[in-house]
Amino acid sequence: MLRTLAIRDFVIVDAIELEFSNGFTVFTGETGAGKSILIDALALALGGRGDASMVREGAAKADISAEFSVNEKTALWLSENDFSEPDSGLLLRRVIDNAGRSKAYINGISATATQLRELGDLLVDIHGQHAHQSLLKTDAQRALLDMQGGLQPAAQEVAALFRQWRQLSKQREEFANNTKNILLEKERLEWQVGELEKLQIKPGEWEAITHEHSRLAHAASLLEGAQEAADVISEAEHPILSQLSALQQKLIKLQSFDAALKPVTDALDSARINLQESAYALNDYLGRVELDPARLREVETRVDIIHTTARRFHVAPEILHQEYTNLSAQLQQLSGVSDIDELRVQEEAAQKAYMTVAQKLSIARAKNAKDLGSAVSIAMQDLSMTGGAFVIALHPCEAASSGLEQVEFLVAGHAGVQAKPLAKVASGGELARISLAISVITSCATATPTLIFDEVDSGIGGGVAEVVGRLLKRLGHDRQVLCVTHLPQVASQANYHFQVSKTQLADKTVSHIDGLDNKQRVEEIARMLGGIEITPTTRKHARELLAS
Repeated sequence: MLRTLAIRDFVIVDAIELEFSNGFTVFTGETGAGKSILIDALALALGGRGDASMVREGAAKADISAEFSVNEKTALWLSENDFSEPDSGLLLRRVIDNAGRSKAYINGISATATQLRELGDLLVDIHGQHAHQSLLKTDAQRALLDMQGGLQPAAQEVAALFRQWRQLSKQREEFANNTKNILLEKERLEWQVGELEKLQIKPGEWEAITHEHSRLAHAASLLEGAQEAADVISEAEHPILSQLSALQQKLIKLQSFDAALKPVTDALDSARINLQESAYALNDYLGRVELDPARLREVETRVDIIHTTARRFHVAPEILHQEYTNLSAQLQQLSGVSDIDELRVQEEAAQKAYMTVAQKLSIARAKNAKDLGSAVSIAMQDLSMTGGAFVIALHPCEAASSGLEQVEFLVAGHAGVQAKPLAKVASGGELARISLAISVITSCATATPTLIFDEVDSGIGGGVAEVVGRLLKRLGHDRQVLCVTHLPQVASQANYHFQVSKTQLADKTVSHIDGLDNKQRVEEIARMLGGIEITPTTRKHARELLAS
């Protein structure tokens, strides 16, 4: 459930912080006041696309935070994605600066927009004001049917198996048409893999051997420099270490006259210890480093071979081992499909696997189409479409990534007529009502705790609008429902009511949101009923709507 929404410097919003409760909440206000801006801001916090135009003019950045209750699914997601589970709420935050750069956070930890979207899908389901237009598209109809029946995993499996089948089919066709080229490619890979096998290069060998070569090639300079340093520190006629010890002893004696010298003597003591450690380390180094011309020649030969091979293969020496792994994998793949009969067997197996899963999906879709069609038809009777029917037709088609059928929504506006494609027979108002019925029904089938309807009641009015309000309020008994509406019949059914307004401050337009009490709700419902001039009659009508 959405608990709070904080918006700062977003479009025409200066700073707003809202608290929400369970049940049915509406947002109303004059056209252009910024009602849908709230939904846009929340969508941004849930991982939606953002750009610099969303930042309020004159501001450096837009900042949106949304706090939700944690449920079992969101807690599991947080755990699987290494985000700490909060003690109380779940906080999603999105920041966009005026250059269009975006940052996202989950519980204060940096996240990606993709992670926000994944988590947001578990928290909120948004039905946009143009959702009914998508119902005219075949892909959207199929997706909605699969979502309602929980068939998305099966549909995804069908798509994956189809791709695998088509890939093998394409491979087999290419092999049949280009057998000679494939054999030549195989011979080329065999030669390349053989050359790299002779080299026997190991991961990290190039870095190790170039380091050893550098050390051996400069052994004389290393020995000379280390010996010179050891002499100066501890073995010369007047070594630094002896001079430092003498100086330290002299200052220790003077320290008895002035304790302010103690930090100096302590620092000199640390320096002396460090110099002594350096002398030990240098002597140890001199004992290990030696001139080894034979090993140097051996290393130089190995470096030359590796470098020459890398140039021949057009790769950097340090990735030669990875190149060997890649080429070996390509050779193994070609070797596994070296004859067309084997490819044909694999293709037939992939086709069989696809058909098995696709046919099961078809059966599930048929059952779900019947159930959803009946449910929407029943809802249509309450939405002034008495006698109307909604039918989901499944037309068999050639095997495709979407399955073995095309999904088509059909509607009969009233009794006694044959159902026809939705796009051809439904008027704008009918389409809006059918879309709303589907939205409510499909929302009941999901576990998403917060449902948002952004002016999905456009195109309807009168008694139908009152039925819509009751549907949304009924939905709010089990979920949190937020609705942007311009209909008083819908607004009057809400448990909670926010009014969105805008004012002119200097040269800037700013949006405000206020929670309404009972008296204020009467005024707002009256305004929605009667326009600018509110009469006692409209107030009376508003009170009657709220009372009902």
